[in-house]
Amino acid sequence: MVTRKSSAEIERMRRAGRIVAEVLDLIGAALAPGVSTAHLDEIAEAHIRRSGATPSFKGYQGINPRRPFPASVCISLDQEIVHGIPGERTIREGQIVSVDAGAILDGWHGDAARTFYVGEPPPAVRDLIAATEAAMLAGIAAAITGNHIEDISAAVEDVALPYGFGIIRQFVGHGIGTEMHEEPQVPNYRTGRPGRKLEPGLCLAIEPMFTLGRHEAFVAPDDWTVVTRDGSLAAHFEHTIAVTEAGPQILTSL
Repeated sequence: MVTRKSSAEIERMRRAGRIVAEVLDLIGAALAPGVSTAHLDEIAEAHIRRSGATPSFKGYQGINPRRPFPASVCISLDQEIVHGIPGERTIREGQIVSVDAGAILDGWHGDAARTFYVGEPPPAVRDLIAATEAAMLAGIAAAITGNHIEDISAAVEDVALPYGFGIIRQFVGHGIGTEMHEEPQVPNYRTGRPGRKLEPGLCLAIEPMFTLGRHEAFVAPDDWTVVTRDGSLAAHFEHTIAVTEAGPQILTSL
């Protein structure tokens, strides 16, 4: 069900979103060769709970009701796109690290993601990461009252097309509020349908996922991690936003 949020409810989501932004900052500061992804997850969970919130992802059934997600953040490396499970793997120099974080505060969700690079990225990887972030921002800029979901999708796609990047289709952005995933879906590519008209109070998670290769992906044997089928590198950025009369507001920022 699609629900429009009141200004008071949007402010509650902003408080949850700030915790998520703080988590991503803390993980970015802790990223270094030799650090385990489990340690990064511990940093995230400690901050979320210290802030009076709970991790959105821990225990989430989502795409796999047989195996709830076992960690507080998703950490995806290199050719992994989303939903990577933190564990004993350690971060290496020259590695792409995509982190997706979510927090629930007083029943309201915040959800955001960033892609980092450990070291100095080669030009192609630098372009991939920069373009994925730029596409997210272009999608946010298109989230204005009177536009439609397709306008967001087109803005995201238009950033990827000149580079020839693969645009993941299997997973898309989404509505968000008292549930992490609400309607409407927000594809990162044109569908040929206008989709829902954007109205004040509609809250969305806009999250492009681009690859250096093709768009096809598969779910790894751990039943969660989504990986590029051709082994190409991937990047992922996400913000939770609110559509308002004054324009889109980012709720997962500091």
